[in-house]
Amino acid sequence: MFFRDVIGQAALKEKLLQSVRHNRLPHALLFSGGIGVSKMPMALALARYVSCHHPSAEDACGSCPSCLAFDKLEHINLHFSYPIVNRGSKNARSIDYIKEWRQALLKQPDITPVQWAEALKLENQQPMIYVSQSDEIQDDLLLKVAEGEYKIMIIWQPEKMNEAAANKLLKILEEPYPQTLFILITDAEEFLLPTILSRTQRIHFPPIDTTVLAAYLQERMGLSVADATDVSRRANGSFVRAMEYISLNEESERCFQSFVSLMRLAWSRDILKLKEWSEVESSTGRESQKRFLQYALRMVRENFMTNFHAPEMVYLNEQERKFAVKFAPFINEKNVIEMNETLAEALQHIEQNVNAKMVFFDLSLKMIMLLKH
Repeated sequence: MFFRDVIGQAALKEKLLQSVRHNRLPHALLFSGGIGVSKMPMALALARYVSCHHPSAEDACGSCPSCLAFDKLEHINLHFSYPIVNRGSKNARSIDYIKEWRQALLKQPDITPVQWAEALKLENQQPMIYVSQSDEIQDDLLLKVAEGEYKIMIIWQPEKMNEAAANKLLKILEEPYPQTLFILITDAEEFLLPTILSRTQRIHFPPIDTTVLAAYLQERMGLSVADATDVSRRANGSFVRAMEYISLNEESERCFQSFVSLMRLAWSRDILKLKEWSEVESSTGRESQKRFLQYALRMVRENFMTNFHAPEMVYLNEQERKFAVKFAPFINEKNVIEMNETLAEALQHIEQNVNAKMVFFDLSLKMIMLLKH
C-alpha cells in the first residue's frame, strides 16, 4: 500500500508527509473514524514510507528491499497486534495468526471486523487483545534494528484490549523505545482508556468525499458516472460500504432477507415463526449478529426518509428500494425513535455477550408493538 493507493483523505496524507519531512512525526498516532475511510491503508502507506530507502517527497519508491518486503507485509520492522481468540492457550499471541492476518489484509487493506471474523472462521467467539499480546508488543519492540530505521507497531482495534492488556500498553506508550512508531487504528475511540488517548496524537478520518469516491469507482471499478455517483452517495463516504453496494455479497443479502422476514413476521404477529427467526439469527456468529443489527438500524433510517420523497437523501440499493415502496409507510414519526432505540439496545446487548436468543426474541416481540403504531 502506497500513499497514492489511499482513497481520498488528501489533507491527512499531506499532514503526515509534512510531519515526516520536518522530523516531527509523533511516536504514537491514533487513527480514528468510521469503517472504510482509509485508516488502515493510510497506516500501511505511512509505515512503508518511513521505512523506504529512497522515498520521494510524496511516496515510497516501490523498488528498494524495504518496499519489496512491504509488498508481502513481511518487513522485519513491521509488527501488528489485533484481536484474536484464545483457543486453549494461556499465551495466545498475534503471531499465531499472522498468516491469516496478512492474507486478509492483502485482500482488503481497509479490513472490517466482519472480514477478520470470517478469516478466523469464528462462530460465537468474540476476538479480543489479551495481556499476552501486550507482552508480545514489548518483545517485538526490543528487537534491534539498523540505525535510523523505525520499529513500527500497528495496533488494530485497540478498544478490544482487556484492562490488563491496556494498562501494559500504557506503560510502553509512556516510555517508548527510540525510533519506535505506534499507529493505533480504532472504529470506536470512545471505548479506549482516557490515559491511552492522552498519550497518542489523534488523527480523525472523516468520510471519504463522495466526489473522490465516485471518481475512484469509475476509474478502478469501471462504473458509469451515474452508477458511481449513486453508489458513492449511498455508501456515505465508506469504501467498504461502496464495495458492498456494488456486489451485494452473501452477508449483505443475508441481512436484507433477515430484516424482511423480521418485519413481515412482526406485522403478522406470528409468534411461533418469530421464535424460529430469533433462533436462526442467534445461531450466526457475534460479528454477523452485530452486522445485522447495524444493517437494521440503517434500513429503519432509510425507510423513514423515503416517506419525505427526497431521493437524494435516501441510500438504498435497487433491491432495498423495491421493498421500501410498501414498507416505508410503516416507519413514521410515531415509532421511528423508539424503533431505533430498540435496535441500538439489542446491538449493545450483543456487544456485551448477552444471550443472543433472548436478545433477538425480545427484539422481535417489541417490533410487533412498534409496527402497529
